[in-house]
Amino acid sequence: MIEQHHTNPMRGANRFKLGVFSANCDGGLTMSLAPERWRANWDDIVAMCQMADRAGLEFILPVAKWRGYQGKANIYGKSFETMTHSAAIGAVTKQICVFSTIHVPLVTPAFAAKAIATIDHISHGRAGLNIVCGWNQEEFDLHGVTIDQDVRYDHGLEWFQIWARLLEGGPEFDWDGRFFKLKRLETNPVSVQRPRPLVMSAGFSPKGRDFAAQAADALFTTMTDLDQAPAMLANVAEHAGKYGRSLPVYAMGHVVCRPTRKEAEDFYYYFAEQLADADGQAYYRRQRGTKVGAGDATLPRPLENRFMQASGKKYDGAYPGTYPFIGTPDDVASEMARMSAVGLAGTSVAFLDYLREIPYFLEEVLPRLEKLGLRDASPC
Repeated sequence: MIEQHHTNPMRGANRFKLGVFSANCDGGLTMSLAPERWRANWDDIVAMCQMADRAGLEFILPVAKWRGYQGKANIYGKSFETMTHSAAIGAVTKQICVFSTIHVPLVTPAFAAKAIATIDHISHGRAGLNIVCGWNQEEFDLHGVTIDQDVRYDHGLEWFQIWARLLEGGPEFDWDGRFFKLKRLETNPVSVQRPRPLVMSAGFSPKGRDFAAQAADALFTTMTDLDQAPAMLANVAEHAGKYGRSLPVYAMGHVVCRPTRKEAEDFYYYFAEQLADADGQAYYRRQRGTKVGAGDATLPRPLENRFMQASGKKYDGAYPGTYPFIGTPDDVASEMARMSAVGLAGTSVAFLDYLREIPYFLEEVLPRLEKLGLRDASPC
């Protein structure tokens, strides 16, 4: 039987690309006690991913978690491991890119090369790697691994170089580096995508952006206000330019889309303010500490969105740094058009309840984006 190879949609023609983020985890992208919040049941994940696939969204991006955010809700306390998740989702979808999020201190480059190549064959060339160097030491304590914050990106870059070279194929090679001493490296099969699958990195700090500029094909970053975008994009371009590269940048968004703006804003207030898991939010901020935005003056108030700024309320049920798409289908599409106009390549989306809320988003927002010239109609 002849294999059918697809083009990874992350390399497709749509001007503004969209993906679903964090649906492999309980709570999704909220820190809320709302009873409707996402429970990350497997069959619901599959059904939602298949909807996104049929609608022509570009990617599914899961989060690698080993411990929840404590608090009353303990979001992320339940999560599916991302490589096995993406292998399974790749087998039941047809055109969407399936990312695996890998903590590089926990997985050897050779293991990751074979695993990602396996997913790339399962999906006929739709695998992606989201490379994470680690930040929450409590999660790594579970594995007996210590993160060295000063050199984690140096370690990650060497890891990436080995992984990428393995997937290029060719004869065995040894590696004698700063962090890795490896013998007779090879992997078979290599990936369907040549020379390797697409790589995404989530970098906020200057070191994170410099790492992404060398290793990634796309940068997934925190932004809560479009006024932050020009300086942030210029900074990313400066980092990438040092290596003769350019780097598309994606935002991280949460969608509450309803027929009226009041319905959307009321629902956002309900789950993100009235039923916020403040203890979970406090845990996140305590663990993240000063590393969020440290040393980067280009992003003022990086974790405050416009609802927090306008009302003075905390909205602790909103995940820190998430861009809020709150309003009617016209509002959401208009905001995405503004993102595209300032130079962003796309955004991820999340919902309080992905399976119940994504159909309205797909049915109402996507046609508006098509009319605005930001996306083509899905072939499915």
